[in-house]
Amino acid sequence: MAEQPVVVIGAGPQGLAMAAHLTERGVEAVVLERGGSAGAAVAEWGHVRLFSAWDELVDAAAVRLLERSGWVAPERAYPTGAQWVERYLAPLAAALGERVRTGQRVTAVTKQGRDKVVSQGRVEVPFIVHVTGADGSEERISARAVVDASGTWGQPGPMGADGVPAIGERAAADRISYRIPDDVQAFASQHVVVVGAGHSATHALLQLDRLARRAPDTRITWLLRSGSTANVFGDGIGDELPERAALGARARRAVDADRVDLVSGFRVAEVRQSGDGLAIVGEDGRVIQDVGHAFALTGFRPDLSILSELRLAIDSSLDAVDGIAASIDPNLHSCGSVGATGAAELAQPDANLFVVGAKSYGRAPTFLALTGYEQVRSVAAHIAGDHEAAARDELVLPDTGVCGGASAFDAPAASGCCAPAPALVQIGARPVT
Repeated sequence: MAEQPVVVIGAGPQGLAMAAHLTERGVEAVVLERGGSAGAAVAEWGHVRLFSAWDELVDAAAVRLLERSGWVAPERAYPTGAQWVERYLAPLAAALGERVRTGQRVTAVTKQGRDKVVSQGRVEVPFIVHVTGADGSEERISARAVVDASGTWGQPGPMGADGVPAIGERAAADRISYRIPDDVQAFASQHVVVVGAGHSATHALLQLDRLARRAPDTRITWLLRSGSTANVFGDGIGDELPERAALGARARRAVDADRVDLVSGFRVAEVRQSGDGLAIVGEDGRVIQDVGHAFALTGFRPDLSILSELRLAIDSSLDAVDGIAASIDPNLHSCGSVGATGAAELAQPDANLFVVGAKSYGRAPTFLALTGYEQVRSVAAHIAGDHEAAARDELVLPDTGVCGGASAFDAPAASGCCAPAPALVQIGARPVT
């Protein structure tokens, strides 16, 4: 009887890299992708240029597999999401061939014949991956291991500051977007609000700023939940990702030129219909009036529902894998790189279940592609029985130099950033097993 495959959920950068590593080690892999093609989620933000260069966006095992077919790595540049798909993810999926199955929605992962409560025989039985095809057909796939690399793209955060939609937010859905816009021309001469302090919010803001320079009666308001603006601009100090540093610098110029009205410490409580537009109400009673459209770009969160019948160790604050939460918590880490994480940290109570990639970070905003590639390298080695390689740390990250997260959430606007992380946190330390 043939050995059961490893099922990988998601044909994004980490899912495909996982399959490449498993293939290189002679382990059968099946990649299930909900979208109609590999890299479907990346394609949805294909118009956005990444701040990582090509050599930081490709996985080593994937490159080795691709080069056998004559693929040539792109020269160092900063691709858009569409270029990442076209020049790397799509060719990688083609090289993996029938291992990648698109139009396959995973509805649940279980242990064969056992719900979450049953312990007896749990380790010995395989996983069952429940799948619905594009035609509505249902299937059960038996797997020796499952790697969830399905990401967080499908669950954007709300505008409401306390983690749920603000009062009236759902009712105003036709005037609120949760993705970086491709074309903002339709918003010319309107009052547009951007909510969020991360790179997605900054990208949207800069597109709107270009629009405002062409249509000067366009108004832009930028709402930050934090009382500090230091995390937003960063000024590129020590940042070895120059394109990321440039985002903050351009945003600062737009604010300094009075093309953008930046409002810090604004936490949305309510969205009201007001005349022909919206009124956005803060928890402190401040009101942003006459809003034609709003972009809520407040991060993403993982959907753990497909794993609800499995035994998970998930951090209660971040929705991240419990084993890595302390080293990625934005409440503790105000600056600097997040270290390597691998099979030891990512392992779940149900053996041979792993959550990797952006989904493993939950709501933490510190994920980079290189971090995910190191995760899948280690997990693939573990599944293949090469525990020495699984424990090895092969990650080399650029120095981010970027402040992060909620460490200065209630700080006044003039407060600084980039204080050292608490000494008790050992970034990148890997336990010995």
